[in-house]
Amino acid sequence: MAAQPEGSGLAGPTVSIVVVSRDRPQSLIWCLTGIDGLDYPSFEVVVVACPAGCRAVQSAGYENRVKLIAFDEANISAARNLGIASAAGEVVAFIDDDAVPEPTWLRHLTAPFADCSVAAVGGYVRGRNGISFQWRARQVDCGGEPSPIQVDGEAWCKPAPAEGYAIKTEGTNMAAQRDVLAALGGFDPGFHFFLDETDLNLRLHRAGQVTAIAPLAQVHHAYAASSRRASNRAVTDLSQIGASAMYFLRKHCPVDERQARLNRILRDQQMRVFDQVKSRMIHKSDVGPLIKGLQAGVAEGQTRNLVPLVPLPSPQGGFLPFHPARKGGTVLSGRVWQARRLRREAAERAAGGENVSLFLFGPSTRYHWVKFKDDGYWEQIGGLWGRGERAGPIFQPTGFARRLRREVERVADLRGI
Repeated sequence: MAAQPEGSGLAGPTVSIVVVSRDRPQSLIWCLTGIDGLDYPSFEVVVVACPAGCRAVQSAGYENRVKLIAFDEANISAARNLGIASAAGEVVAFIDDDAVPEPTWLRHLTAPFADCSVAAVGGYVRGRNGISFQWRARQVDCGGEPSPIQVDGEAWCKPAPAEGYAIKTEGTNMAAQRDVLAALGGFDPGFHFFLDETDLNLRLHRAGQVTAIAPLAQVHHAYAASSRRASNRAVTDLSQIGASAMYFLRKHCPVDERQARLNRILRDQQMRVFDQVKSRMIHKSDVGPLIKGLQAGVAEGQTRNLVPLVPLPSPQGGFLPFHPARKGGTVLSGRVWQARRLRREAAERAAGGENVSLFLFGPSTRYHWVKFKDDGYWEQIGGLWGRGERAGPIFQPTGFARRLRREVERVADLRGI
């Protein structure tokens, strides 16, 4: 299977987007609203969700547009495998239910498959402010420890990992050839949460498969609340991190290195807890239960069966094309005191089938934030002289037209503007 180069006039590979959702129905609909603006010729959407998520999909009008699979277990790997089994696309892409893709996400994520040697692709993930990157290009070793790698420019590439490493992808922004993924057995259900995609990265590398990085394939990760964290990212449970860490080390790490690697993981998680106490995200009385949960998870991971994975079946059903509701790249802009009118116009245009980017600037040096709104449009708001990218100067003297032009140029390749 090989995609056609952009500009050839031919379509890329058919894609199945798999979205797993558990106990986050509102976030799931937000994710699907983002997917509804993708600029890609041929893709389907497979949603694997708990009962609340299934009801949300049905009531939001997506029921006949997606392949909906009911699944009510707290195991993201098993859920993803159900999605892969139902996926009829040549490529399977993954995004979390608390993330939204830029409109050109699939175009950039599938471009590397034009090279027949590429089996998997990872993109970049922006954090909650919509501008700073949460994750870019990384590699990972047998202890599950990632490290950054240098990727120059925005063109996709096939970076060579260092000895003992594999190219790392993020579960909320990755894709793989379906045949390769199915032959490897998909994701290992022994990873209920955490290190699930990292395990796949190592297995792909050991099978001699090539993973590419596509910097312009970008999603925005909202870090929605879950059973493991609050809406402010405060940790509430570490048991599955402990269990998956131990399971991962048993599967991939040499015996004589395991304890040192485990100690490093435990130390990192403990520091995470202490940092959140210091920043008052959690109370010091939460520390004991969290650490006990982490230790209990390690004990559980020690007993989980390491079962050989078997190939996943071919899809039973056909391909269900998802026809996006929004297209193009419309720009709206104005001052913050015009926000009510412009937001109403942006929502109306989105409902009418346009991909809208709204820019609102105020007379200040406030930092900029980018959000995908529930009404289906993108909004960037901040001070006319404030920071967009966080590495820039705090005060950026400029006029309205010049600042707008600069911000539009920054996102043009992502939004299809």
